[in-house]
Amino acid sequence: MMLSRQEALALANVTGPDLHALCESAAQVRDICYGQQLTYSRKVFIPLTNMCRDSCGYCTFVKTPESGQAWYLTPDEVMDIVQRGEQLGCKEALFSLGEKPELKYSYARDRLQTLGYSSTVDYLHDVAAQVIDQSYLLPHINAGTLDKDDVRRLKPVAASMGMMLENISRRLLRKGMAHHACPDKVPQARLKTIEYAGQLDVPFTTGILIGIGESWEERIESLLAINEMHLYYGHVQEVIVQNFRAKAGTAMADHTEPDLDDMRRTLAVARLLLHPSISLQAPPNLEQHYGAYVSAGINDWGGISPLTIDHINPERAWPQISSLQQACQGKGYQLRERLTVYPRYLQQSERYLDDSISPFISGMAASNGLAAQQCLPD
Repeated sequence: MMLSRQEALALANVTGPDLHALCESAAQVRDICYGQQLTYSRKVFIPLTNMCRDSCGYCTFVKTPESGQAWYLTPDEVMDIVQRGEQLGCKEALFSLGEKPELKYSYARDRLQTLGYSSTVDYLHDVAAQVIDQSYLLPHINAGTLDKDDVRRLKPVAASMGMMLENISRRLLRKGMAHHACPDKVPQARLKTIEYAGQLDVPFTTGILIGIGESWEERIESLLAINEMHLYYGHVQEVIVQNFRAKAGTAMADHTEPDLDDMRRTLAVARLLLHPSISLQAPPNLEQHYGAYVSAGINDWGGISPLTIDHINPERAWPQISSLQQACQGKGYQLRERLTVYPRYLQQSERYLDDSISPFISGMAASNGLAAQQCLPD
């Protein structure tokens, strides 16, 4: 079954046997569309800069120049991560970075100037190009909100791109809420970035962050907004449902975290709301009950690194891939390694991949579109 908006809204408090039945329905949809396998991408995490002009109430990744811990990685530092990742069989280079720090900090502008650039996007473009030229890793770029020219400029150096929508509620921008004083968390700006990616045929990852003060209705409306964009452009390859985790030293350090039933409920509803062609993903390092996620309808675990930490959630270590494999097998599924671009987009490479990326990636994919070289579990 697929859900209407009203049906999804009515499931806000579903629990017990009804929640179990909901998850079973979601898992059935997953099985029909994706079979008896779950996927992941073997990656390195490249935090190009940890400066940002936003100040989210839950973030520990961002550092100010005054902290003495702010950086831009140099090209040599980036390539060191990439080369070590290659040795461990990684195939994705995930560029994740703060948004437009040069618009807020003179220190960021000075660091960029030292590197020979005036904007973070220009620097990102050239470093991603270097990764393509000097390695076999595929860049996935997560640079936050971008204008259409930025997306167009980055497409030739990115196999895929992404940005979490998080939530479409403007209420979260109010004082005391999670996105207060965050100009790049204005929902319309984030939706426009997703739309630009659609207009330019960029395979795109997005998702929602749950438990940051949003209502159930706002979650549903966020999922529907993503789905509507995908139905029009066809470019959303995966949606992440990520659970908020409280971190010491943040404004939301004492904020209540979503429990496992809340995640199961949200995942199942997401699977039954979103078009089946959109993969559903949940981060495995933010919750150890892997089997519960499988039973709720996910078909992907996202990027997992044997080398680098999750810089956004540094206190949450990546699980061993062998542990995920055991959890999948315990539910009757196989764990398979994919590339940063999903198979259905590889099948339409002339539309979705730039000429500089397409020949490069074709040799990395098996006939089914997954990674040709499947790394053994750690």
